[in-house]
Amino acid sequence: MIYPIVKYGNPVLERPAEAVTEFDTPELNQFLEDMFESMYAAKGVGLAAPQIGVARRIAVIDCSVGEDPAQKIVLINPQIIHIEGKQKSEEGCLSIPGFREEVSRPKRVTVRAQNAKGETFEQTGEDLLARAFLHETDHLFGKLYLGHISALKRDLIRRKIRKMVKAGEWS
Repeated sequence: MIYPIVKYGNPVLERPAEAVTEFDTPELNQFLEDMFESMYAAKGVGLAAPQIGVARRIAVIDCSVGEDPAQKIVLINPQIIHIEGKQKSEEGCLSIPGFREEVSRPKRVTVRAQNAKGETFEQTGEDLLARAFLHETDHLFGKLYLGHISALKRDLIRRKIRKMVKAGEWS
């Protein structure tokens, strides 16, 4: 099932999500499949559960955008445990369509999370994968990439979105 992507302005995007406590259930496994399907349909490399209106600490990532099944990553209850270096690159968000900004992030990131069976693992990513780990983990704590850009740019984007809402172009 493809879920619609929740857009900026929906309160679920700015609240911390609930930790997952039940693993290896048919419901969780189906939900993860639906998340990947929803992410691919939206042409994203990552998707957090709050972005489809579900306030749970679950994210999926695939930097190959469905081209290489070996690159599919499930993060449940993730925590960033190590960062190093710096990178600056354009970043966007499926929940803020049509907007992209330069964002500084660490170049190398290690995340500790659980998989669908509840097993804890650690994975280190660089460049795009590091950015995806940080971006999706931020979502699970109610943070958006807008918090990583200048106040001026953030206000400009918010104003444009408010105009789009009034015009009925943002729902």
